[in-house]
Amino acid sequence: MARTICMFNHKGGVSKTTTSYSLGWMLAKKGHTVLLVDADSQCNLTNIFLGEDGFEQFYIDEPDRNIKSGLAPAFGAKPVEIEPVTAVQANGNAKLYLLPGSFELSEYEVSLGVSFTLTETIITLKNLPGSFAFLIAKTAERLSADYVIIDMNPSLSAINQALLVSSDYFIVPTAPDNFSNMAVRSLAKVLPKWEKWAVRARSVFADAYYPLPQSTPRFLGTVVQGFNIRKGKPTLANREVIDRLNETVRTTLIDALAEPGMLLPDDKYKSEDYCLVQIPDFQSLNAAYQTYCVPVFALTDAQLRYVGTVLDQYKDTRTRFRKIYSEFADTVVRITRDA
Repeated sequence: MARTICMFNHKGGVSKTTTSYSLGWMLAKKGHTVLLVDADSQCNLTNIFLGEDGFEQFYIDEPDRNIKSGLAPAFGAKPVEIEPVTAVQANGNAKLYLLPGSFELSEYEVSLGVSFTLTETIITLKNLPGSFAFLIAKTAERLSADYVIIDMNPSLSAINQALLVSSDYFIVPTAPDNFSNMAVRSLAKVLPKWEKWAVRARSVFADAYYPLPQSTPRFLGTVVQGFNIRKGKPTLANREVIDRLNETVRTTLIDALAEPGMLLPDDKYKSEDYCLVQIPDFQSLNAAYQTYCVPVFALTDAQLRYVGTVLDQYKDTRTRFRKIYSEFADTVVRITRDA
């Protein structure tokens, strides 16, 4: 079975989509079959995956090839089983696939939220919380996927709750700012409540056609992305913010996640800061990433669009990011394999 990893933080601007795409790409290049799931109604992951031109045409040609349509049998109470969505294969990466997002996915929020009241008499509602996991598992099974990475919207929505409590693991992307620190403190309150609800829901919904998975999601760690560097290290101002963020993770988030069993054994984590990787700002490579819709480490020399010494500098930067993401992917594989 595929290992399912949610990329979640209810704070926006922390590079959830970029991290999901880049990690998935690197895992696929290392030989793992990866399914990316766009669970954000803004569909940024789908846009990056397909490119600006292909994005619009895809929804014209394939209006029902997306996560919302895949869930329709459950949310529309149709007398048919959820079928896997035919995932889209990435250009230039044969083992990377996408379950496309939908701008209309948020329409399911209200009925899903009602189902969270654990109503035992309405069978159709009992099928809703577990339907996300069922659809994703079926789609991943068709691909024989090794990993599923879910890009989630920046909110404390019912959809995010259903996805996270149905996953095997979750990563918390952050940015080097004080608002990320506040967000981590908030997650320390919210995530244990979600798992407490899930413990009850797994029992109450056990006889549903789409029951919630029985496993508790485990925290893999944080990602800090988007800081400036000087002499190969974060600038002093960024280091101070990152240090405060790591301290909040150690002293607040970890204690909160321990009680509901949402942590791995201590020896599985990469560091005592629970940080999987620190990724500098893309800076000059960001424009090429947005234009060509491939991770910065996968840009070709031609896509860098420079010559001479400037090209050499960009190639060095590309190599540095390739090393960062390669080590990140190796860490994820090691932790999830051992766990």
